[in-house]
Amino acid sequence: MHEMKRTAGISGDSERRERSTMEGASLVRHMKRKRILKWTARALLFALILAFLIGFIAYWRSTNECDRNAGAPANPMKAILHCEYGGPEVLKLEDVEKPTPTDNQILVRVRAASVNPLDLTIRGPWPLRPIFGMRKPKDTRLGVDYAGTVEAVGKNVTQFKPGEEVFGGKDGALADYVCALADRSVVLKPANMTFEQAAAVPVAAITALQGLRDKGKIQAGQKVLVNGASGGVGTFAVQIAKSFGTEVTGVCSTRNVDLVRSIGADHVIDYTKEDFTKTDQRYDLIFDLVGNHSFSERRRVLNPNGICVMAGVGGAGWHDGMGMRLAGELNSLAWSRFTSQKFVAYIAAFNKTDMTILADLMQSGKITPVIDRTYKLSELPAALAYLEQGHARGKVVITVE
Repeated sequence: MHEMKRTAGISGDSERRERSTMEGASLVRHMKRKRILKWTARALLFALILAFLIGFIAYWRSTNECDRNAGAPANPMKAILHCEYGGPEVLKLEDVEKPTPTDNQILVRVRAASVNPLDLTIRGPWPLRPIFGMRKPKDTRLGVDYAGTVEAVGKNVTQFKPGEEVFGGKDGALADYVCALADRSVVLKPANMTFEQAAAVPVAAITALQGLRDKGKIQAGQKVLVNGASGGVGTFAVQIAKSFGTEVTGVCSTRNVDLVRSIGADHVIDYTKEDFTKTDQRYDLIFDLVGNHSFSERRRVLNPNGICVMAGVGGAGWHDGMGMRLAGELNSLAWSRFTSQKFVAYIAAFNKTDMTILADLMQSGKITPVIDRTYKLSELPAALAYLEQGHARGKVVITVE
């Protein structure tokens, strides 16, 4: 009996020691987790403070050439500058140094230019400031599209000569002169096009061409729908799609129905009266410049192996609802990976081959630029204010006297 009690006592002591050991181990683990959480919190706080300081320093250190160029230029020309972020009122027509072409460049006397939604980044939306400059814009010049006359050529240039009329794309095109690499994004202007018409082409038309051909895989005989058919890119998309031998449906507002039909659309849908996603028609290719319909709505009107090219979210500049539409397009991009119907996005890029194709299409009469309004270079603030309203029919062009 005594032996049994002694054994039971030993067993109880063992259990108590084991329980005590387990409690000790649990306490150690708890303290370890507590230390990990404490140091993780400190690290996160440190990272946040460091990110704030870096952002703060980057913000106040961001500057541009306006702060550096105080003296008068030795060889002046007129150019549009925006030294601060803001609306069209921040734009100034100033004297800057006239560029000199390098060995592989040509100097072009600009006769006309055009504006694009990208020019509305003068407002400096915060999501884009890490790219364009935190406190002030890094690049103070505006414009890309231009048409004009070659004034001088570099010593290595053989494909152009002074006096020839050209058009192309070059940053800072809203000015008296631009220098462009001869083998890049500049080609001879078709003789049947005015400077204003040619200047309307580069960004908008190359966006339409590459979206339809490279991303949309457009083929003759297909049924193509262009949502946003009356805008700068849309008017070119309708005509380029027709040049491929397709049946084109354009979607636009009531006031633009006749315009879209006049540039070659076989069918026109007035979105104020009819929703194209609720019709019985099916399309091989949707070229969507508005992004105002969901993934499922657009799938409904796409053929089983159809493609939706997401080329814009409507309007111009950073506007109300743009964030939601961008989120919707990203959602469509992700979900289309699991379907036979493809939703694709892209960024257009200049190249000489495509610029030559556009010149040939203009020369043959297959595309004719649609110009809504024309302004003088000194009237650029008014031109951008009009573009920002989001109702331009075709392109807004700037004449450079």
